[in-house]
Amino acid sequence: MSFSADQLNEYRQFAETLADAAAKAIMPYFRAPLPVQDKGGKLFDPVTEADKAAERVMRELILEHYPEHGIVGEEEDNVAAGSSGLTWVLDPIDGTRAFITGMPLWGTLIALNDGQRPFLGVMNQPYTGERFVGTPAGAWCNGQVLKTRACAGIASARLMCTSPQIFDNEQQLAAFNAVAEQVQLLRYGGDCYAYCMLASGHVDAVIEAGLQAYDVQALIPIIEGAGGIMTAWDGGDAQHGGPVVAAGDPVLHAQLVAQLSAAMR
Repeated sequence: MSFSADQLNEYRQFAETLADAAAKAIMPYFRAPLPVQDKGGKLFDPVTEADKAAERVMRELILEHYPEHGIVGEEEDNVAAGSSGLTWVLDPIDGTRAFITGMPLWGTLIALNDGQRPFLGVMNQPYTGERFVGTPAGAWCNGQVLKTRACAGIASARLMCTSPQIFDNEQQLAAFNAVAEQVQLLRYGGDCYAYCMLASGHVDAVIEAGLQAYDVQALIPIIEGAGGIMTAWDGGDAQHGGPVVAAGDPVLHAQLVAQLSAAMR
């Protein structure tokens, strides 16, 4: 699906309106006493009223302005795409574990998918005042152009991963560790913020697994707009989540995909 410059600008402005509304809902809860619920699962999976309030206000705005659009979100039921074929993909707080521990390594993720792939992505971090935006025309943080850095080999790469607990099984963890043993620098933590640091040229690769569509779709246009690549471990489509690998340099990305895919055979 193709869009005119005016259409793309309209959707980008609305995505930023959603980010503003989510920030207003979230910020009173950050670094404040806050009840936390566990959604259950293999790991502690926290959710707070900040998550719920932010997603609620974004959904209300979408239904008001674009009732023909679909909605996929982390906290509420999905809304099927209508006549437009467009779907908003929302993660109100990506990095809730960071949020509840007072760390500013979280963000609101907003993507717009045209039925084939996400073409617009926003990561908003209201505490630090940073807004990352990606479209087919490029990627920016607060209006400044983003560009990934060159890194032609694993040995010189700065690698990030939210947690070694994120992997689905021992085979995935072993594949990750085999790469991690070769890199220049490994840092854990970051959630969506790590991917934006990759787009900014400070990180070379992010390798993770166990992700959902709402964890990744907003980040794909940001990374691609900055010149990077984000795929599944086998080089396929990353938009549905699962095991993903992002890299700022296409040469590095090819090396990582070759190694990770071989380890999973």
